[in-house]
Amino acid sequence: MLETYIRRFTTSSRLALDAASNPYKAKRPWPPDFTKLSQKHQFQLERRYRRRSQMKWARPGWTKFTTLAQWGTISFVVVYAVLFLNWGGNAIVFDKIRAWYAGLGQEVWTKNPNEHQTPASRQQEASKS
Repeated sequence: MLETYIRRFTTSSRLALDAASNPYKAKRPWPPDFTKLSQKHQFQLERRYRRRSQMKWARPGWTKFTTLAQWGTISFVVVYAVLFLNWGGNAIVFDKIRAWYAGLGQEVWTKNPNEHQTPASRQQEASKS
């Protein structure tokens, strides 16, 4: 066990590869000399570079999160401005919407005895009267 650690620490690490000592030589020199290339080949290389750079810098998760955060913030601000923000008496346009929204809350939290009755119980009450 100790011999393995000694062997690992005494061996030198791999040398860094550079263009001269790389065993995997490039097929073509990069970047190419654009003065020697045809217009068509230049355009192909530019398209390839553009596509690869877009793919490298694309962040779909971040883009989706940012979009959702923006729309959530916009929605919150609009709803808050319409329903709760005090405009100093200039919110006449929103008064009907605010009254409707307040009515929703009153309907939920108040009990009306005429609601939630079965048709049979309504007929019995009508026949008693």
